[in-house]
Amino acid sequence: MDDTRLVPLPGSERSAQETARSIEPVSDSERIEVTLVLRRRAEIPDDLVEGPETITREELAARYGADPADIDMVKRTAEQHGLTVTLADPASRRVKISGTLGRLRSVVEADSLTQVTTPDPAREGRTVEHRQRTGHLRILPEWDGVVIGVTGLDNRPQARPHFQRLKTRAVPSAYSPVDLGRIYRFPQGTDGSGQTVGVIELGGGIPDGDLDAYFAELGIPTPSVDVVEVGNGSNAPGDPADGEVMLDIEVIGALAPGARQVVYFAENSAQGFADAVSTAVFADPTPTAVSISWGQREDLWTAQGRAILDAALADAAAMGVTVCVASGDNGSSDGDPTGKRHTDFPASSPRALACGGTRLDADPDTATVSSETVWNDGAGGASGGGISRTFKQPGWQANVGVPDGDGQGRRRGVPDVAGVADPATGYRVLVQGQDEVIGGTSAVAPLWAALTARFAEALGRPLGMLQPLLYDGAAAGMTPTGLRDITQGDNGDFAAMPGWDACTGLGVPDGQALLNRLGSVPQPHMSTPSPGGV
Repeated sequence: MDDTRLVPLPGSERSAQETARSIEPVSDSERIEVTLVLRRRAEIPDDLVEGPETITREELAARYGADPADIDMVKRTAEQHGLTVTLADPASRRVKISGTLGRLRSVVEADSLTQVTTPDPAREGRTVEHRQRTGHLRILPEWDGVVIGVTGLDNRPQARPHFQRLKTRAVPSAYSPVDLGRIYRFPQGTDGSGQTVGVIELGGGIPDGDLDAYFAELGIPTPSVDVVEVGNGSNAPGDPADGEVMLDIEVIGALAPGARQVVYFAENSAQGFADAVSTAVFADPTPTAVSISWGQREDLWTAQGRAILDAALADAAAMGVTVCVASGDNGSSDGDPTGKRHTDFPASSPRALACGGTRLDADPDTATVSSETVWNDGAGGASGGGISRTFKQPGWQANVGVPDGDGQGRRRGVPDVAGVADPATGYRVLVQGQDEVIGGTSAVAPLWAALTARFAEALGRPLGMLQPLLYDGAAAGMTPTGLRDITQGDNGDFAAMPGWDACTGLGVPDGQALLNRLGSVPQPHMSTPSPGGV
């Protein structure tokens, strides 16, 4: 096929995985579905993304979604090349097309596409077979500037779950999530009623009977949990990633038992991850919060992959959705074997509430804290944090003393907040019928999502991006009211200190005090759909 008409897609360059073992070229007869992400009709203003005002799904689509003319052009040209359009969504700006690889090559082409095997990041000691592309993508010249991202040709595992099972036989100082609600002073008289929390999962499933058994042990009615399977994703229990799934659901369910949870299962790929987040934030009803416990080093994403997911987080913020993301479990290197500093994405997006980890010694009966320090077990498990190489420093972080990013000037500092994550002082959960103790920053994202649901219930409104509110009044060396500062420990290259630091951010929650502070903020206005909204 003559592909000389195709033009390069900026930001699409992708490298081969160092551990990949090639099997064979991908057959032109293989049927593949790809996601095309289109430009916005207008950029979302920063003040809308950062709040406090929010808009509806319909108004976001009408103002900042894809132009219907762009969608019509992309659909028409795809169909002219013998491809099937399976989705056209103006709000999330996605058009999905499917066909054989041979047909797809007429509209989008990779420099190289092969079938490979690589280690599975979610299942230690196992491999996974997938497609791997290298080099740039090229697209139809008609799509140049209209289609800003293409995912799906390469379906390598994109993210790791950030949870840690307790590996020692020593008896841990573990807590139930209910204990932590008391220790972190979650506001009394709230349980998340009337709120919806979305949960993103890229593997694993919900074992039969686990939820009823776990919540019966806690003496809490089993919360409402719905499942949505996105693309090739499925609720498939029996996998090691069940530990991630059950940790997320059980933490949210114990700390916000009145909230409805919707768990989105997607394929662990750049396409699956972004599709799951877009599906969750544009759901009806709009969720109060979304919890994400999966991520990967920034440098292991393509520029377009980061941009696509970051834009979905901007959509979420504009609609009042708080997105809580685990900051990673491998300290300041984020697992780089060379020890270089890295932050984890999507936690490094300024639109994400990045959640780091601590080690907690407390009396669950009296909620008295003896000590709380940065989680670092000395064997590779530590709170993820550092300075982004990709994202500029947001204005709300300008005065808290974030150091310059390795000569790149002022960059986004990670994390924003923290909670207990050390598996040696971890969470008592039930997985595949077995009582376990699990930690990792994976537990902190759902903890903050549950807290956000309880704040929204108490205040009668969604909160959207919490970061500008949390950082208001913060300064170098000083943490504002509602957060308890963590000043001891390190995560490798960064040490805890008074005020914000790249280990635990502004600190851990004092839920009641933070609610009181949030309640003093003037009530925001929520727009209503404009006539003719999409």
